[in-house]
Amino acid sequence: MRLTLLGTGDARRVPVYGCECAACQAAHADERLRRQPCCALVELGAQRWLIDSGLPDLTERFPPRSLSGILQTHYHADHAQGLLHLRWGQGLVIPVHGPVDPEGLSDLYKHPGILDFSQPFTPFESRVLGELQVTGLPLLHSKPTLGYLLEGGGRRIAYLTDTVGLPRDTQAFLQRQTLDVLVLDCSMPPQPQTPRNHNDLNLALKIISELTPGRAVLTHVGHTLDAWLREHGAELPDEVIVGRDGMQV
Repeated sequence: MRLTLLGTGDARRVPVYGCECAACQAAHADERLRRQPCCALVELGAQRWLIDSGLPDLTERFPPRSLSGILQTHYHADHAQGLLHLRWGQGLVIPVHGPVDPEGLSDLYKHPGILDFSQPFTPFESRVLGELQVTGLPLLHSKPTLGYLLEGGGRRIAYLTDTVGLPRDTQAFLQRQTLDVLVLDCSMPPQPQTPRNHNDLNLALKIISELTPGRAVLTHVGHTLDAWLREHGAELPDEVIVGRDGMQV
């Protein structure tokens, strides 16, 4: 199983429009430090699933019939805006599996085009997609949100964004798994108070210590965390990696 992080940024991306912090200045100078909306691609056998669809250029990145479908974590714009254009394709159907969310995004349900939203995940439901098994995991966010446990090829990867901490049932479920890799929301540096909608580094490291994955990769990274890491990156535990756009797991 191969997981490619296509985008690792938060809703503002990096560099942030108009920001002159050290991280944003560095990203202007070096494209390798830029972050697109949080998105990934999982590949196993004949299956090729996009995790989230916030990238605005999906129709250029993925030729017709090159995707098996989309695993949508939730319907905030930075994770789903690419669907608004993708839906107007012709001659094919793309299944979109995600959480039950009656609101969705904009008018996607009313005018789905080639997108098929008819089979949302229920909490902890598992689906076999060729050689890939996918389980939907409830997360804590301001919209109905799922993470995904991806199993196949002798590997087990948990992809968890967006969330602030973990629901008790999700934590207990994942503690019963042996995770090779945990890809986890970490949007900001350590905060003096518990964040409202996304993990800071304190929460992320707490989750990692409780789930004990072989390796942890931080994603949904904001510019304030990138700026903090320029000074403190060496303080991260050895098993924790900061994700980058294009990184393969």
